[in-house]
Amino acid sequence: MSIGEMLAATVPMARTLNLEFLETTPEKAVVSLPDQGEFHNHVGGPHAGAMFTLGESASGAIVLAAFGEQLSRAVPLAVSAEIAYKKLAMGPVTATATLGRPAADVVAELDAGERPEFPVAIEIRRGDGAVTGEMTVLWTLRPNS
Repeated sequence: MSIGEMLAATVPMARTLNLEFLETTPEKAVVSLPDQGEFHNHVGGPHAGAMFTLGESASGAIVLAAFGEQLSRAVPLAVSAEIAYKKLAMGPVTATATLGRPAADVVAELDAGERPEFPVAIEIRRGDGAVTGEMTVLWTLRPNS
């Protein structure tokens, strides 16, 4: 099962929004939100909440890709999130997530018995390539014991 399929199966909101997981690697996750009228705002573009969920889902995808081997000993949890809406989003939008710290450094902290935190940066773009939103989600790997 791919990371996108796993997220769609376990996160009902990702299924509800029909998110498309286009790329999920430890270096980058790309997720698309199709243009769907039922999730539009008052100006005919994707609702801010849908775009937030898109960005958060992209961040979750890269976290699973980068730290999937750690799931037997730690649970990934979002700690906080911040989003800035930069331009009007219309039509389908795509979120691209990247890790803000080297995965090896995060794993080293986990190995040392710590609860590491790390940011994931997300850019949300419309079809013409314009950045419509920027987001940061701070994640942690909470040790199981």
